[in-house]
Amino acid sequence: MFQRTALPAAPRVITASVPAARSVSIAAYVLAGSRLEAPDAAGAAHFMEHITFKGTAAYPSSRAISEAIEGVGGSFNAATDRESTVYWVRVPRREAERAMEVLGELIVRPTLDPREIDHERTVIVEEIRSYLDDPAEFCQILFQQAIFGPGPLGREICGDEAGIRALATDAIRDFWQTMYRPANTVVALAGDVPHDRAVELVTEAFGTGNGAVPGVAPAPVLPAGERVLISARRDATQAQLAIGVPALPRDDPDTWTLALLNAILGDGMSSRLFLSVREERALAYDISSAVTEYADAGVLEIAAGVDPSHLPDAIDAVVTELARLRDEPVPAPELAKAKAYLAGGLELRLDDTRHLASWVGGQEALHDRVLTVADAMAAVEAVDAAAIRTLAARLFRDQLLRMAVVAPARHLRGLERHLRLAA
Repeated sequence: MFQRTALPAAPRVITASVPAARSVSIAAYVLAGSRLEAPDAAGAAHFMEHITFKGTAAYPSSRAISEAIEGVGGSFNAATDRESTVYWVRVPRREAERAMEVLGELIVRPTLDPREIDHERTVIVEEIRSYLDDPAEFCQILFQQAIFGPGPLGREICGDEAGIRALATDAIRDFWQTMYRPANTVVALAGDVPHDRAVELVTEAFGTGNGAVPGVAPAPVLPAGERVLISARRDATQAQLAIGVPALPRDDPDTWTLALLNAILGDGMSSRLFLSVREERALAYDISSAVTEYADAGVLEIAAGVDPSHLPDAIDAVVTELARLRDEPVPAPELAKAKAYLAGGLELRLDDTRHLASWVGGQEALHDRVLTVADAMAAVEAVDAAAIRTLAARLFRDQLLRMAVVAPARHLRGLERHLRLAA
């Protein structure tokens, strides 16, 4: 499915061949996320993601960069996480060289113009404000604080307004110079491009460069924040609710067990939470669960938007489903359905070159090994109901539960007493 080359003092290159594909997708993972920021440089990783698109040595403006890709029908973007920043491009196959060149420019040769940095502060401040003004986004911010506490894993990736306004230009440059090294990058390509040719393109676009990359402080003992965090929104007509527990680090042996547990609990319209909370009780329009994994920590979270007056009932319904997974084995037909859902969804996603590049690139960058689709499907199939129930008993304990709620003040009283699993 893939080939891999580790270039000396240069990016690791991994390719997934898709014969006859008309598109080529490239994902470049810089192992530089918000978790690696110095305490006085919070927000630098996300700022870097923005400022690279403002100009590079070969493309001196944001317009020149966008026209280089969109001018041939392609698309591109970037995203900052806590342990990496990914830049991706998808273009017609004949434009693979152009796509790789643009990625190399963004990562290795940004101009970091001080005038553009000052201009971008306002843009990022508006982004931060949009999250704070959005009840669903703000509920997520509170929930991360409840699970991870005030440290790097708990703070907002974008930083806060005061910190961004005070973030020194030199701090941004230092972050780039330290973290955006070719050797600290993984480049994944999916499409009909030979591996040797991909290696040539990476070598030409990224060059070489190494250096000492700082490590990260270990995750705190979880949960590290308050049991319940609430925020009153006077004019909100819907309450935003997040409930979850610390889960598993990225390469835990029970990762696929957790994936199946999550699929059964709240991933999709046939999951237990969707059927119970929405279809049977009509308590929410949308409810789902999701897993987030870091190198040494993880979280399982349920999120929903409900009528504020229905908050107690919604919380009760969620913890009831958690207790069911802890106390009862998953019936064989339901487990088989969840396995088919996970395996089939993976197969369908990987038909697209962009998702395939993300699959192999993300694993190469962040995991101990790269799984083929067959490997992943075999791992899913090996999970049994006993393993799911054992993991649920390990995760779903009262002392581990954390909750965040954003709602009108009159509906926030007395919610914590509902955050209890049945005996």
